[in-house]
Amino acid sequence: MLKSKFISVLKYIVILAVSFGLLALAFKGIKVTDILNEMLQANISWLTVAVFIGLVGFVSRAFRWKLLIESLGHTPSLKNTTYALMVGYFANLALPRLGEVTRCGSLSKAETIPFSSLLGTVIVERVIDVISLLLCMLLAFILEFDRIGKFLDDNIIHPVANKFYSLMFSPVLISITLVVIAGLIWLVFYLIKKPGKNNEESKFVKLIKGLIDGLKSIGKLKRPGMFIFFSAFIWFLAFLGMYISFLALPATNHLDLSAALFLLVVSGLGMAAPVQGGIGA
Repeated sequence: MLKSKFISVLKYIVILAVSFGLLALAFKGIKVTDILNEMLQANISWLTVAVFIGLVGFVSRAFRWKLLIESLGHTPSLKNTTYALMVGYFANLALPRLGEVTRCGSLSKAETIPFSSLLGTVIVERVIDVISLLLCMLLAFILEFDRIGKFLDDNIIHPVANKFYSLMFSPVLISITLVVIAGLIWLVFYLIKKPGKNNEESKFVKLIKGLIDGLKSIGKLKRPGMFIFFSAFIWFLAFLGMYISFLALPATNHLDLSAALFLLVVSGLGMAAPVQGGIGA
């Protein structure tokens, strides 16, 4: 018991250290007092509009999730869906990706919907968001090819390629990878064969079936047009909120729409990093 608590605490410390390390790297050579002075010059009116847009986007995301769940034959209230999403966002600040599990558990208890099915709908959401981000990247490449191309090459492509080439032929890494893959294969077969109570299907098999049902929700949508609209609307609001935030600060109010799109793409990549809420990344 003590050992598991120690490992849990250690995990939080390591992840927080990564977050603060990324923050230190992001603010290297920048005075915090300068940033605070800029923030104090913010136009409250524009900032209020940006916050309102963010809230509308949040509720829109909850409504899109509701549409996916409805395709499974359940009708959760928008209130409970929104609350569950809020809980998930807070959980992500504690541990990366914990929010995806937490919001499913929260809504499952509130609406008595199978947890595994909800998790499947969240995976569908993430796939849709990745596709949306890729489309935004494509548009940003067209509008800001020089800027985004140089940024990605300097900060992502070149560093990752160097690391990949240096590690690809490492005997230690290859050995660890093979052991992990073998262990995962054994664990999956063990969980599948392990019987449940009274020789029923194992919990793992039920979880997989629920996940598959959740993934199928995209093909059973009762209002596909509404789902597509809100998927696009969420990203439009994120883009609009970014641009409105530019107008709130004297140092950024000269930036144009293409700069907002560029920053939206970079922010999306940062949020994909395995740290709490994308802090630092």
